[in-house]
Amino acid sequence: MPNGISPIADADDLCRLSAAELNVAYRAGSLSPVEVTMAALARAEAINPLFNAFTMIDRKAAIEAAGASEKRWRAGEPLSAADGIPTTLKDIVWVEGWSVRYGSRTTPAAPCDRDAPAVALLRRAGAVFIGQTTTPEFGWKAITDSGLCGITRNPWNAEKTPGGSSGGAAVAAATGAGVFHLGTDGGGSIRIPASFTGIAGLKPTFGRVPAYPSSAFGTVAHIGPMARTAQDLSVMTQAMSGRDLSDWQQGAGTLAPLGRIDATLQGARVGYWSKPPSGVLDEEIAAAVSHALTYFSAFGATVEPIDLPGGDLLDLFQSHWFTGAAARLALIPENERAGIDPGFLEIARAGAAFDAKALVAAQLQRGEFGAAMDRLLDTYDFIVSPGTSIPAFDVGLEVPSGSGLSRWTEWAAFSYPINLSQQPACVIPCGMTAAGLPVGFQIIGARGDDAQVLSAAADLEAAFRPLTQAFRLKDFA
Repeated sequence: MPNGISPIADADDLCRLSAAELNVAYRAGSLSPVEVTMAALARAEAINPLFNAFTMIDRKAAIEAAGASEKRWRAGEPLSAADGIPTTLKDIVWVEGWSVRYGSRTTPAAPCDRDAPAVALLRRAGAVFIGQTTTPEFGWKAITDSGLCGITRNPWNAEKTPGGSSGGAAVAAATGAGVFHLGTDGGGSIRIPASFTGIAGLKPTFGRVPAYPSSAFGTVAHIGPMARTAQDLSVMTQAMSGRDLSDWQQGAGTLAPLGRIDATLQGARVGYWSKPPSGVLDEEIAAAVSHALTYFSAFGATVEPIDLPGGDLLDLFQSHWFTGAAARLALIPENERAGIDPGFLEIARAGAAFDAKALVAAQLQRGEFGAAMDRLLDTYDFIVSPGTSIPAFDVGLEVPSGSGLSRWTEWAAFSYPINLSQQPACVIPCGMTAAGLPVGFQIIGARGDDAQVLSAAADLEAAFRPLTQAFRLKDFA
């Protein structure tokens, strides 16, 4: 499709429907989960040769699951609002009967014998799994390519990256190949591809969505939903949230359930974070986000500029991320490492050079930063920021050509601090660059306030819709 044309423009009408719309149609009997699933499968098969979003499409199991859902809806006994909704799962979470490779040739191809907790919750809610989406090796970087699966491309412009590491999920969402898409986010891996592809993505409060096995990257790693709308994020988050005793890091309690929060933005005090702790904010992104902020006055919200607390947040994040990479690499025998992504090997070597005292000091510093962020979000109802500091750039590169940057972490600076502090953060589209690439807008709330964040995101998404359809910098320069 031509650059700048919506990736869903040529999709079947059934591939454009939201979960709420499908629920209404299923209940009325005007649509069947089987026909919707068939349309999603056909769309996945059509877009995959163009953009490489899927590692595998599970046609047989998807149609069987859709048939079972159809029977439940006909009987008036759906399992949840997620029942019969076409769903994709990233190649980094266990799925019973699927080969989960983490984007790496070093992992076994044998199928998993159990679901990860989030997958099990979605299955119990009746979600229909249509296929597995691409990731870079071990999800280590914020673009999506691997020696195992090749390069995943942005459907707005196939010469650009969709971001990562949940890049395949983002492409599937943007093109209409499914409604719900499970992603993971350790330093922006949901929010960056959401920004680059013009969809919605939520990094929930840490612990809301259970995880097993634990990530080698530790407690910066979250599991969350990706979709075309914030409303769909809410439905999917509800379906995949809950306590699972295999995830000790969730803690003993449970977070408050999600629900629609009315008038979330009315009279809200909002902090605008515009200075990334590393890299430089692109002028077009800054202009688009600044223009989007003018829409807050309609809600009676006040917006004030803020800076994040803490010192060198890039160094702090890399201390955690690089040592996590070292831990993951240590599980792979020396004689099997020849084909591993060179960038992953580089950060793993850097992580292995950390001594115990330096790592403990970084963990203590993270605690101080997290507490300061909690205090900041006790003062402000929300913090907002650009979704990313730059637009999508050329595929096959870790950093934009000519940027002078050396690692993806340097341009992912509106993402990784919130992994360190574990607040919920949602990205929605707020406009387009002059080159026809999406611009993302991030809404951050206090820990546990996922419902408030999602409600604010839904309200802003509606307000920003004209910007995403007709935005050009020249219109208000």
